[in-house]
This record gives sequence, structure tokens and C-alpha cells, in this order.
Amino acid sequence: MSVREILLLSILVAAGWPVWPLLLCSVLALALSLERWVQLRTRRVIPPDLLSHTLTTSQQQWPTREQMDQLAGSSSLGEVLASGFRCLTEQPHCDEEVLRWHVESTGRTVAHRLERFLPALATLASVAPLLGLLGTVVGMIEIFAAQTPGQSQPAQLAQGISVALYNTALGLMIAIPTLVVWRVCRTRVDQQVLQLELAAEHFVHHLLALRARRTQA
Repeated sequence: MSVREILLLSILVAAGWPVWPLLLCSVLALALSLERWVQLRTRRVIPPDLLSHTLTTSQQQWPTREQMDQLAGSSSLGEVLASGFRCLTEQPHCDEEVLRWHVESTGRTVAHRLERFLPALATLASVAPLLGLLGTVVGMIEIFAAQTPGQSQPAQLAQGISVALYNTALGLMIAIPTLVVWRVCRTRVDQQVLQLELAAEHFVHHLLALRARRTQA
């Protein structure tokens, strides 16, 4: 074993059993943070040129079902745009309210998907310092247990101090970055949902204008 591994093992032993729930929280927080960071990338949610490209191409030719499926699978915005195309393909004479309902319901589904795991991250950021506090309390109990009348047990006293300090520090080390990641992801989701709403509104007007033009032709 390397020196770093030995040092890590000694810290885990010194921190006592309360450290294991904290380690589980750290693994979950890291996994969820990486997953959200990948899924919330701009090109996976709102590719920069997708809306303008879709508006231009649809003015020239109405997309086929295969093209709609390809558009829906390209990104979250593509899924919203494809729902509008599908609505007018299946119900060419539907009114504006029905078209908006289809687009908005797809938008709500997409928004819910973007928010996935964010509550879990917020929960981990709240639970980690509480678990650290639990470790602190356990350490304090061991400290008081070492103080028997007439004698002192230095080994047990040192163990109690180690449990208290290590768990407190580890709880904060997990909670602080998890809270930052949650806040960043929360802000990004809010911005992306707003952009999706604006794009959907613009696209609905575009579809209605296209249908009016096709009807007149």
C-alpha cells in the first residue's frame, strides 16, 4: 500500500463508524453531479442553431415522420419542436389551443426531465452536515465515556476527539461542493426552461403562419 492509501485508511479508522454514511453520501453526490453536468450541457438541451434551422427548413418543406423522429431525438428543444409538427400532421385543422397544449405538455415533460436528481442533490447537501454532526455527537459521547471518576483513558479520549473532528470536517467537505453544484444546476435548468418556453412560443406562431399559408395555397 502507498503512503496515501495508508493515510486514508488511518483517517477512516480514526473517524469511526459514522464516516461510512458520509462516504456513501459523497459517492452519491459525485455520481449525481457528473450525471447532471453531462445531461444539462447546452448542446444536449438547446443547440444554438436548431430553432433557426428548423424554421428555415420547414418553410421550404414539411418534415417527414422520420425527420420528426430524428428532430425529437436530437435534443430537448428538438423534442418540443417535433411535438408541434406531429400535432399538425395528425390534426391538420386543430385550433391554436390544441396545438399549444401539445407543445406545452411536451415542454413540461422535458422540464421535469431536466430537473431530475436536483432534489436528491439538495437533500444530500442538507443531510451531509447533519451526518457530520451525528459523528460529532458520537465522538463527544466517547470523550465523556473516557472520563471515569479517578482515572482517565487517553486512548479512548483521543478516539472520541478524532471521531468528532473528522466527521464534522467530512460532512462540511461533502455539503459545500454539493450545494454549489445544486445551485449551479438549478440556475442552469431555470435558464434553459425559460429559453424552451420562448422558443416554443415563437415556434407555435411559426406553425400557425405556415398552416395559413398552406391553406391559402
